[in-house]
Amino acid sequence: MSKPRFSKGMLALALVVGMFAGLGTFTFGYGKGASYMSNNPQTCVNCHAMQGHMDSWQQSSHHHVAVCNDCHLPHHPIGKWITKADNGFFHSLAFTLGNYKDPIQIKPRNKRVTQSTCVSCHQDFVHSMLPAETGQDMQQCVHCHSSVGHAQR
Repeated sequence: MSKPRFSKGMLALALVVGMFAGLGTFTFGYGKGASYMSNNPQTCVNCHAMQGHMDSWQQSSHHHVAVCNDCHLPHHPIGKWITKADNGFFHSLAFTLGNYKDPIQIKPRNKRVTQSTCVSCHQDFVHSMLPAETGQDMQQCVHCHSSVGHAQR
């Protein structure tokens, strides 16, 4: 009798990896994961918790010049995909577990991204208000311009 090609441990590992891959593929398909790879704002309302944000964005002054990704993702290509993956994972986890505030609240790390994109797009106008040294604090743009991206928020 010959020795089995794979040990029981290897078979168990393959089974666990296969289950996670299958569950991940199912979840990605069921959650319309591919749609989040686009720049279409409509994908943000795949989740009912985002409908109010979509409605307020459509009433905002930036509706005609910026979509969700323009303000909520870094403009750097690698940072964009890292942030998209990070947000996608934690949003899907929160929505699956029902562990989020309604209306949904922006997290501090995403506030930093949004502040950075405001400054990036409006640098010609705000350069005199930027900190003299990198890393110093500055007033958040939304402190004064709270309804620019989402009217009546």
